Amino acid sequence: MNRINIITLGTRDIVSAHHFYKQLGFATSIRGTESNPHIIFFKNEGTKIALYPIVELAKDTNKENPPVLSSGFPGITLAYNAKTKEEVDELMEKANLAGATIQKAPKATDWGGYGGYFTDLDGYYWEIAYAEDWEFDENNMLVIEDQ
Repeated sequence: MNRINIITLGTRDIVSAHHFYKQLGFATSIRGTESNPHIIFFKNEGTKIALYPIVELAKDTNKENPPVLSSGFPGITLAYNAKTKEEVDELMEKANLAGATIQKAPKATDWGGYGGYFTDLDGYYWEIAYAEDWEFDENNMLVIEDQ
């Protein structure tokens, strides 16, 4: 078993969540109707998974005031790897205008990149990040080499 096909986000309001993600630019496929969807699938280019200590992940989202598990931090973040710093800023602004809560405005990171975090309408943490040395494959997926 070496793949994940679907990550499902539970949402309190599927219509509002759908509208939010469409404002960010995601293409979707609806099962049901626009006003009464049963499930919505994203037509995105793919997914990667990383393992990271939960305490460190919480601190990465907000070093001065990290979320704690008991207050609703789910211990998972979703990441969009940008190809430029400008793309990070553009996507964060798009998220802000769509109703996201900016948790950490984009800035230089401890690991040498540039990025920030927002939470969507249901409190899911999204990281938008860029690093100069990142490479992408023909499917627009981040290349992660063994070290």
